[in-house]
Amino acid sequence: MIRTLIKGGACFALTLVLLGAMRVDSSAAKPNVIIIFADDLGYGDLGCYGSPIIRTPNLDRMAAEGIRFTDFYSASEVCSPSRAALLTGRYPIRSGMCGNRRVLFPNSEGGLPAAEITLAEALKEKGYATAHVGKWHLGIHEGSRPLDQGFDHSFGLPYSNDMDGRAGLPKGSSGSATPPEDGWNVPLLRDGEIIEQPAVQTTLTRRYTEEAVKFIQEKKEGPFFLYFAHTFPHVPLFASPAFKDKSRAGIFGDAVEELDWSVGQVLDSLRKEGIAENTLVFFTSDNGPWLIMGNQGGSAGPLKDGKGSTWEGGMRVPGIAWMPGRIKPAVTTMMTNAMDIYPTALALSGAEKPAGVKLDGEDLAPLLFEAKTLPERPFFYYRGDQLFACRLGEWKMHFKTQTGYGQPKPESHTPPLLFHLGRDPSEKRDVAADHPEVIARLQAAVDAHVAGVVPGKPQFE
Repeated sequence: MIRTLIKGGACFALTLVLLGAMRVDSSAAKPNVIIIFADDLGYGDLGCYGSPIIRTPNLDRMAAEGIRFTDFYSASEVCSPSRAALLTGRYPIRSGMCGNRRVLFPNSEGGLPAAEITLAEALKEKGYATAHVGKWHLGIHEGSRPLDQGFDHSFGLPYSNDMDGRAGLPKGSSGSATPPEDGWNVPLLRDGEIIEQPAVQTTLTRRYTEEAVKFIQEKKEGPFFLYFAHTFPHVPLFASPAFKDKSRAGIFGDAVEELDWSVGQVLDSLRKEGIAENTLVFFTSDNGPWLIMGNQGGSAGPLKDGKGSTWEGGMRVPGIAWMPGRIKPAVTTMMTNAMDIYPTALALSGAEKPAGVKLDGEDLAPLLFEAKTLPERPFFYYRGDQLFACRLGEWKMHFKTQTGYGQPKPESHTPPLLFHLGRDPSEKRDVAADHPEVIARLQAAVDAHVAGVVPGKPQFE
């Protein structure tokens, strides 16, 4: 009898161990997801995208080990809408996160609506630990803050580092090569509470990185989602003493090279903890370079215009996906965009797409993990709540054009402008007259899109 009880107890204990192992394996099978989001980084600002003067060895290695996208887009030409699209997988017009004011300001009453289902909320439902590190800029009021939008933890700035300028700050200070360190009163928050005001901006990249690495170390058993949104290279530009005055590209290069160091620290921590093979890391930028800032504004490389415009330089940005052992090294010319990260992460986690929600992104898993060609689909270029252009395949059609800054009103085009981006990425040669059939095909795609768009309540006005 005793022997039978011992046997039964041993079997029961063994069953518990096996069940525990199954739980661990099930958790480990869900890949971690990290999004590293630069601010105002241009298409031509990294070594792996052709910069001859800015050293980015860690991002270059990331690109060499993963997939580098040549035709990757932000979903907006400026900050707040782009971030809303990234975290919801939807064009900003659907959430109301766009408008004439272009971005949220400290006195804005709106923010990312609580009804929107962010990537953090969706992954949290699948057991993911979630953290936001860096710039938020999606609202400071109840319902739109990081902890209201699915993040367990948040550390960073509530909006852009050039907001909350102190009284008497000379005009143009934000774009200076030597901005005053005490020029802005923007606060540094931890989980919604101010821990430093003004934030010491020369320390931000280093402290963000320490926070990100700490989160990785603490949550290495997984699964986790880290949204790491850098403050730089948005002006005013600052770098720590280790990087200050080290780049040929001045303070802009200093800031980007420190950002590159930060990426290296994140990837090294994943390797050290033995979880690199189970972590998808995606690096990109919220929009193109702020060209009106001159040497402090970055470069779009061969692309036309920059931040604020729907020309290629305003919305085509660096894009790198990395997951050792899962993603094979490659360069792809397939058109993809930041909204695609949302459904891709859902698919990896085993989460269902939110019911009743129109997503505009597509799952990139076939491209990332099987090197398959994705079906052709249109991409729509919005400036605020106005549709300016459409791309389908290699063709891009502009209904309206407007420089990022300095042109008070858009110019309408009838017939539309048409460019073949494969042969003319700089958008110099309008070939609309030669291809009326292409114009018709793109117009049909636009009509179908517009018919299905229900604008959300405006949040910026």
